[in-house]
Amino acid sequence: MRGFLYVLAALGVMGMAFWAYQENYKTQAAIKDVRDLHAQIGAAHERLGMLRAEWAYLNRPDRLADLADLNYDRLGLLPLMPDAFGQVDQIIYPIPPILPITDPIELSNDVYRGTEEPL
Repeated sequence: MRGFLYVLAALGVMGMAFWAYQENYKTQAAIKDVRDLHAQIGAAHERLGMLRAEWAYLNRPDRLADLADLNYDRLGLLPLMPDAFGQVDQIIYPIPPILPITDPIELSNDVYRGTEEPL
């Protein structure tokens, strides 16, 4: 009986060793994936910083004013002046359309005239 328990314990230890070996490789693969993701995030941050710098360079006020002057004939852009802005009460909002009645309710003449007793 002892021999059987020793063999069973040895098989259990070997099974646990095999499981730990497999988990070790899964963990190493997950760590590698995390490192790759960190590298991709770093590259994305670097690209984002470069794009922000390019956007700031392209949106310089003196450059935009020069572009507006160069393309005045085609675009007709003028500098913004305070009198170019209006008041909120000057905005004309469209009147919403009147929707058609799709499910009318018919009333009898007595109820409409008020001669019938209310419930």
